[in-house]
Amino acid sequence: MSPETIAMRLKITLGESTVAALAATVSSMVFDVPVWAMFVGWIAYFTRGLTLRQGVVNFACVLVGIAVGLAAVATMQVLAPQLGEFTLPAVVFAVAVLVLSLRHLPVLDNLLCFFLGLVAYFASHLAPGWIAFAELGIAAAVGSVAAYLASLLHRQVHRAASTRAP
Repeated sequence: MSPETIAMRLKITLGESTVAALAATVSSMVFDVPVWAMFVGWIAYFTRGLTLRQGVVNFACVLVGIAVGLAAVATMQVLAPQLGEFTLPAVVFAVAVLVLSLRHLPVLDNLLCFFLGLVAYFASHLAPGWIAFAELGIAAAVGSVAAYLASLLHRQVHRAASTRAP
């Protein structure tokens, strides 16, 4: 590996790491949302396509997943007295049918991001409601924006390196 390649990779790594550190700081100190949830947005951005448009679609799918998770927990609270121990499998089945069907939508079709949103909601252990949706949505938005900025940085370093190459 050439010294130029090593230097370029180091610039990218340090730049992206700086973006991640800033996103973590913004998440925890500015918005008071969990840093791990910010990384859900970061991961979602990179699941498919590296364009701003596709990043917005990926983020929207995460929001849908969070909303489905909220609805699932609210539904379980309502059905638990009637279904008892069968509540969880019944709701999980219904959620799986819904989310797996959503992948066939014409634009919002990122199955992985739907599940990232679901996992984020369930991992948060927050009560269902707008506050939970906002907290996780803000965190995912910070992560998605940070991932977009990291991808811009990556492209810029590669572009600069290619203009210098003989």
